[in-house]
Amino acid sequence: MTALGTDLGGRAGGSLPGGPPPDGSALRARLTVLSGPSGVGKGTVIAAVRRRHPQAWVSVSYTTRPPRAGEVEGVQYHFASREEFGRMVDAGGFLEWAEFAGNLYGTPRQPVLDQLARGVPAVLEIELQGARQVKKAMPGARFVLLAPPSWQELERRLVGRDTETAEAWQVRLDQARVELAAEAEFDAVIINDDVGRAADQLVELLRSPLLTREG
Repeated sequence: MTALGTDLGGRAGGSLPGGPPPDGSALRARLTVLSGPSGVGKGTVIAAVRRRHPQAWVSVSYTTRPPRAGEVEGVQYHFASREEFGRMVDAGGFLEWAEFAGNLYGTPRQPVLDQLARGVPAVLEIELQGARQVKKAMPGARFVLLAPPSWQELERRLVGRDTETAEAWQVRLDQARVELAAEAEFDAVIINDDVGRAADQLVELLRSPLLTREG
């Protein structure tokens, strides 16, 4: 596994055109899966990837949770009712889907396959359950864990959200312990202590060869 940034444990959508990044290094047409606990900043890092590296295509997931302040339909998520989501499940429309903290999340299948077929690198931002489903379906993908600088910082970020109850925070913290304990299932770990650096590290992984965990 490749570790990028500082270690844990107290140790120090939309379709965008392909083409080479400004430095001329071609991105590889590979599926990269970014996962990590709630509150670690996955959405913020993905937004930075879109701004700084528009040649990478980022999948937009579906969710049944209500939009948060500032979220826009089709940008952060596609927002759907449980009934709509269920119809998509029945039709085989998701590459993966899972329930988390009482809400459903899923990656629409066809847009991802279309981008990869065109030779465009694709990035998914999903939870651990979904990442495990994708690994079974597409074992050639690269799996990246986004981790907080420390457990205390993750708690601060989650409790600082004004959109959820104390009970919901505790559910997310309990799940975060499970997700961080699964570090060995990932090909690389990025520590999100600086959003811009984390976004650059993620895109650098898109450019680099996929090594085995033994190598």
